[in-house]
Amino acid sequence: MAIKVFITGGTIDNLDYDTEGEAPKDQKTIIPNLLKRSKISFGYDIEMVCFKDSRFLDDHDRELLLKKCKGCPEEKIIVTHGTMTMPTTAQFLGRNKLPKTIVLAGSAIPGNKPNSDALFNLGFAFGAVQVLPPGVYVAMNGKIFLWNNVKKNLDTGFFEAEE
Repeated sequence: MAIKVFITGGTIDNLDYDTEGEAPKDQKTIIPNLLKRSKISFGYDIEMVCFKDSRFLDDHDRELLLKKCKGCPEEKIIVTHGTMTMPTTAQFLGRNKLPKTIVLAGSAIPGNKPNSDALFNLGFAFGAVQVLPPGVYVAMNGKIFLWNNVKKNLDTGFFEAEE
């Protein structure tokens, strides 16, 4: 089973942002290293869509991500994403009803810092994308949320159903 991994930036990638949300030109993604450390034992292909603090993602970035999701041959997709606007991106993708399984994941603590939740959340996303039916999901904190019923609780830092 081939899985596509799209990178958009965020805390999981330990980005050092400027005031416009763009990562410095010399900064590189750490996602390949995190996947290697996670010991994912099957095929995946990584592609960078953008490299931003998710607070600065806009509809142009989301359109580009949607286009990449539509255009890739893989039917199982993981999107690494910053947590602040992850629900917004999930809703954007979900409204388009692609016949693919798309799972968004990120972390509260940068992936290369002690006690990071990045490895867990990536591994969880890889497990989830294999068994979930087509649709868009957020996989965070050991829970799976549908695209149309998820929010980040800014007080606790955890994701929860909107209810």
